[in-house]
Amino acid sequence: MADQQEVLRALQQAWRREMEGAVTYRALAEREDDENRRRVLERLAEMEEGHAARWAQRISELGGQAPRPGEVKSPLGWSLRLARPETIMRRLEMQEDEDIAAYERLLSEVGDEVSQQIARDAIHDEREHGRTLRLLAGPVQAPDRSLDLILRREKWHMRGGSWIGDAIYGVNDGLGAVFGIISGVAGATNADHYYVVLSGLAGTFASALSMGSGAYLAAKSEREVYEAELHREREELEENPEEEREELELFYQLKGFSPEEAKLLADRLARQPEQMLKTLAHEELGLAESRFPNPWVSGLSATFSTAIGAFIPLIPFFFLRGMPALLASAIVSVVAHFAVGAAKSLVTTRSWWASGAEMTIVGVLVGAVTYAVGVMLGVG
Repeated sequence: MADQQEVLRALQQAWRREMEGAVTYRALAEREDDENRRRVLERLAEMEEGHAARWAQRISELGGQAPRPGEVKSPLGWSLRLARPETIMRRLEMQEDEDIAAYERLLSEVGDEVSQQIARDAIHDEREHGRTLRLLAGPVQAPDRSLDLILRREKWHMRGGSWIGDAIYGVNDGLGAVFGIISGVAGATNADHYYVVLSGLAGTFASALSMGSGAYLAAKSEREVYEAELHREREELEENPEEEREELELFYQLKGFSPEEAKLLADRLARQPEQMLKTLAHEELGLAESRFPNPWVSGLSATFSTAIGAFIPLIPFFFLRGMPALLASAIVSVVAHFAVGAAKSLVTTRSWWASGAEMTIVGVLVGAVTYAVGVMLGVG
């Protein structure tokens, strides 16, 4: 059992941790432009100051000297002013976990019942602070989502809310890739019919299969992440329903609802566990089942649309040969680029004329650059 001086030192350290947290939250609140977020941060600071006041009172009751609040500074130093608030909040969330561990050690080391009760209350509040910081910082991207980059998911996430958007982008990718291949090979081989058609067909199949498999795996990965996160959230809801309800209540406050309105909404959802589960997944993690396309629909749409787009520059070579075929392919491809660009306006809301002109310029540049490279690397 710790002696009196060790107990006092432990309580003084606990007081300092709370005051450092309060100072940090106050500084973050000063940086915050959003009134709702500022109010939440100020509430966190007040809670930390309340814990510190209880520790200071207990230190005095045990014969120690009450600490001086004015001497405490944030442990984050200069980063508190320069780092992004979201980054700071994630660091603070980790700090809250460390504070909880410190309080749990204090419970086992200090035999003073009053001090133990203060520590237990602080642990409860620190856990709430951690959830609050997680909400303020925004959803954390699950590690599995790094697959999105590998699979070019950024080209295949829901555009326009249907497979139509995916199909338009598939045509665009196939058209641009194979037109570039044909131009480069034509420049390198003086538009040799055999090599141009062979490379074009190979590029068509490769592009279609690559984009199709990428779209399928990416959509499947997104759905698996959603199901795993939903399962984890369901377990948390079953184990700590009150904490999850408080978390949802806080999120509604961050959206601008008053504390009373937020509590009313959270209480109503709490009476519908399945709906509350989906709401928590959406609000806390940014996940919603409606966002995820069917993997097979995405895969097939990507495969066939990419193949169609890739085949367009090849069409003239089935009727013409040599430079006339290349010239015809360039004209067809430029027109197709404009048409695809205009079609993209259906899912981007941009002007069809501006979108079409942009794609046309890109297509011309791709053809010119790859043809020039092919000429420089030409084999005769």
